[in-house]
Amino acid sequence: MSDFLEDMARSSRERVAAAQRRIPLGQLEREAHATAPPPALALDPAGFDLIAELKLRSPAQGPLRGAGEDLAWRVTAYARGGAAAVSVLTEPTRFDGSLEHLESAARVLAPLAVPAMRKDFLVDPYQVFEARRAGAGGVLVILRMLPREQTEALVATAQALGLFVLLEAFDEGDIGLMHELVDRFAPHLRLLAGVNCRDLGTLKVVPRRLMELVPLLPRRVPRVAESGVTSREEAHALSAAGYELALVGSALMRGDDPQQLTEALLTAGRAVRGRG
Repeated sequence: MSDFLEDMARSSRERVAAAQRRIPLGQLEREAHATAPPPALALDPAGFDLIAELKLRSPAQGPLRGAGEDLAWRVTAYARGGAAAVSVLTEPTRFDGSLEHLESAARVLAPLAVPAMRKDFLVDPYQVFEARRAGAGGVLVILRMLPREQTEALVATAQALGLFVLLEAFDEGDIGLMHELVDRFAPHLRLLAGVNCRDLGTLKVVPRRLMELVPLLPRRVPRVAESGVTSREEAHALSAAGYELALVGSALMRGDDPQQLTEALLTAGRAVRGRG
């Protein structure tokens, strides 16, 4: 595991320990199960969708938006632009995120029938319960963060709570585990197979990895291109390569008209299938 992921895992464990002192697991489970069901993830028949991301800071690029950003306005713009889901960063030290951002986004998105997804460096099933209690409909699971049994525990907890899971891979080794998890869980759980093309050593985007790895991804579940999608041309190329979704963060956060950019990226991706 890279130094970056090790730092994030350590910080994540510290957050879990602090949260458990405030809210014991049993209480959190009860509150999670009592939370109203989130919208289901629904993909468009046109064959290409977006997961639009809400994040205030990127470790590679610095601040994307200030603390005064109108988060409700932005996630509403994503939904009205056609996003299938909204990814919400909840990691506080490097991304300026919080569970409050997730809860706010989920509350705004629920009437629009768009689920929120918790994006974080999850290391404990406790955090999946946190996501569900905050109103999330899905979670990100980074395949190289944990030993296999702990990764399976995260996915199994999401399954029990009715959440979808975006499995995130960085290389061929991660994709091998992804296939095994898809074989085990896909019949009973909405899984997405994602490739993050960010180099974890330099934190720079390496777009060619998206094209190199897409043939290796499971075909039974939708495939997601993560990181580095900034233009209609890139969305078109990724759709043509076989990706059914793209997760777009920095480009949407920097833009002053996120609804228009969401619509433009979707139109470009769906044009590949003659439906844009």
